[in-house]
Amino acid sequence: MPIEVRPATVFEDVRTMVGPKRQDANVCWCLSYRIPSKENLELRCQARGELMRRLCGQDPPPGVLAYDGDEVVGWAAVHPRTDTSFARNSKIPHVDQLDVWSVWCIRVRPGHRGEGLSHHLLAGAVEFAHNNGAPAIEGYPLDNEGKKVDLTMAYVGTRKLFERAGFAKAADTDSVLNGFPRVLMRLDLR
Repeated sequence: MPIEVRPATVFEDVRTMVGPKRQDANVCWCLSYRIPSKENLELRCQARGELMRRLCGQDPPPGVLAYDGDEVVGWAAVHPRTDTSFARNSKIPHVDQLDVWSVWCIRVRPGHRGEGLSHHLLAGAVEFAHNNGAPAIEGYPLDNEGKKVDLTMAYVGTRKLFERAGFAKAADTDSVLNGFPRVLMRLDLR
């Protein structure tokens, strides 16, 4: 069955992809870049999930989900940059004044890795941004030059992944993750 990527409107599927195993856990919920830093630090445990539930009900929702049949197998966070902490991030430059969208997290469920789902998710994020009027979309992946990336830090993607999706390097950044520099990759959608 082909992989289908859809807007992330089903909260339970988002929970499967980015929620904690324990209700009292204080995990990301993929909110670290989505909300201002102060709010991110103050938002604890179940309140994080409740915020994500509200975001899933907004137009546009907070990202896209990949499905293999009825099973959710992947997540990509994608939203207008102005609504993310990247709008104020001093380490990730602004290339110009376009109202670009950002894709900052790509996650594939264990048991489904190595099947090319990251490519489906990135393509789905691009289509989602385009369908919502984005003039361009950016990502901030690692420039790992083919070296192994720690799985916990691979969520931002690699330069090669973005290049294969048609993105081009638009700028260097001052951000480093897992010892690798991050680059600003961009795709024009006009």
